[in-house]
Amino acid sequence: MKRRIAALLAVLLATQAGSLIRPAYACGCGAMIPEGHARIGVDRETSVVRFDGRSEQIVMRFVVRGDAPRAAWIMPVPGRATVDLGDGDMFDELNRLTLPEDRARHYFWPRDRDWPLSASSSDTVGAAPPLPGAAPVGVVGRERLGDFDVARLTATDPDALRNWLETNGFALPAGLATELKPYVDQKWEYVAVRLAPRQQGRTLKGTLDPLRIRFDSDRLVYPMRLSRLARTPQSLGLYVLADHRMEPASPIGGAKPKVTFAGTVTPKGALASLTAGKPAFLTAIDQEFPEPSRIDADHELRPTAADTPYRRTVYHDELLTVDGVPAWLLTLAGVLVTVLAASFALLRRRSRPRS
Repeated sequence: MKRRIAALLAVLLATQAGSLIRPAYACGCGAMIPEGHARIGVDRETSVVRFDGRSEQIVMRFVVRGDAPRAAWIMPVPGRATVDLGDGDMFDELNRLTLPEDRARHYFWPRDRDWPLSASSSDTVGAAPPLPGAAPVGVVGRERLGDFDVARLTATDPDALRNWLETNGFALPAGLATELKPYVDQKWEYVAVRLAPRQQGRTLKGTLDPLRIRFDSDRLVYPMRLSRLARTPQSLGLYVLADHRMEPASPIGGAKPKVTFAGTVTPKGALASLTAGKPAFLTAIDQEFPEPSRIDADHELRPTAADTPYRRTVYHDELLTVDGVPAWLLTLAGVLVTVLAASFALLRRRSRPRS
């Protein structure tokens, strides 16, 4: 028995050690690279994209875990980009706008939690719903934005781009330079970001400040190809603000994209800065990538044939009542009164003297 316990402990320790040294090389937007032997993982990436037919804005926010004091990621963009800090409040507004519709689904007879089947509860409501030609590399600009060191780059050679990134602290995993070549061939530019907290001794964990990236584009594109380097399943969540309902042109190697909300909204607060306070059609899309190596392109989104609205519906079971009184009880009482009245009438008829 002792030998079995020791063997089990050894397996558990080996498994934990493997999880500690396994790096996370990619996220939905590009390549996430931890410094040295540290580890970093993206638990959740949320992005809102604003497209007006001429330009595109992407605001992204990461929830990360790990022990890395510094990390970096690179995002290809089809045009000259500007970068600044975003406002995290816009994600709260998006969550409010896309909340599922809550509907009651009534049932007639009492269930386990309903009186009189449950003596410990007088509540007549069922369970609540679940919560839902130039130099090989050119530096367009470099600035410090909070905990981010942002470099905006051009490149005519993928190897030169790799060398520049490594020289400037952006250590790349094997194979990333090869994945960058299609972007170099298309003359895309790059946003390279070092996540370096100013506070000494602080590691990158929790919710990071969002970044807003803007560039000119006549098509709505969301860079995804670099995520094929990820070693674990990836997930993507997109909020798209445009003139019409939008959909991915193809699944690009992932599961079928799912629309979780579609409809015209009037953004408020921080979110209104993306649309200048004007109404826009909001499409919320979720997609899973069980095998990231199958990702073969960037997402290109296009208008759907019709701007059909959609909102998820969450049903919760609720005992049918009338003014707070269970309908079954009223029904039984009515039946009882009817039976008693009929019995009384029958007795009266039988008690009358015969002529």
